[in-house]
Amino acid sequence: MNTSYTTDTVIVTVKGRVATVAMNRPDALNALNKEMIKGLVVKLKEIGDSDDVDIVVLTGNGKAFSAGGDIKSMIGLTDENDFFTIMDGINELIVTLYSMPMLTVSAISGAAAGLGLSLALATDYIIADSESKLAMNFIGIGLIPDGGAHFFLDKRLGEVKAKKLIWEGRVLSSTTALELGLIDEVAEEDLSKAVQLKLSEWSRSPVQAMIKTKKILSDSNRAHLLKILELEKHGQRKMRQTEDHLEGIQAFVEKRKPKFTGK
Repeated sequence: MNTSYTTDTVIVTVKGRVATVAMNRPDALNALNKEMIKGLVVKLKEIGDSDDVDIVVLTGNGKAFSAGGDIKSMIGLTDENDFFTIMDGINELIVTLYSMPMLTVSAISGAAAGLGLSLALATDYIIADSESKLAMNFIGIGLIPDGGAHFFLDKRLGEVKAKKLIWEGRVLSSTTALELGLIDEVAEEDLSKAVQLKLSEWSRSPVQAMIKTKKILSDSNRAHLLKILELEKHGQRKMRQTEDHLEGIQAFVEKRKPKFTGK
């Protein structure tokens, strides 16, 4: 089955038993705004209900996988109800992606930062282009990671290394990310070729058995993930009220280094 369907911000293509979900805000480096978050939830749920798909590939059109949450829309977000609506949408997206009854792959080229990296971490396998850059850089604007990042980083790195990565907020090369265990593979040459090799490997495997293992683990972890997402939501609300966050946003707008005071 070869089909394709689209929203303004999300493009889905189905080829055989593989669905490719592409974030489609290339001019904004696929920064996740409310519309894209909603579009991803809708499309991933539609795919999740299908009996015709075994594997889902998540990627971004243009020069980046995703630069993270849309900071420009965040600056204008003053209503608390709107904030919680967006955070609930992020949480629904992460739970939907993590719990999909399919094998999931993130194909990263360019930047995968902040919420964009959280999204990638919610998939089963991460392949990054050799030139890609990854960062859990919420700290740069006085915020904490969201999108379940505390859950996923703890799973992949352990608590001590997860805290270090979050607190430093540094940009990592794909090679360094692989060495840390943050991602699973660096494409030696072409990213699309590396993805196809992984898909071919999986297509020759007993996929339903693999999916059943995924489901057992995701079901057993679900309550913990939901708890982390709620803690992130309310923690993020508090961080948005700090002087350091306001300074971080102002520095971002003015393209300068922030001067944090710890308040």
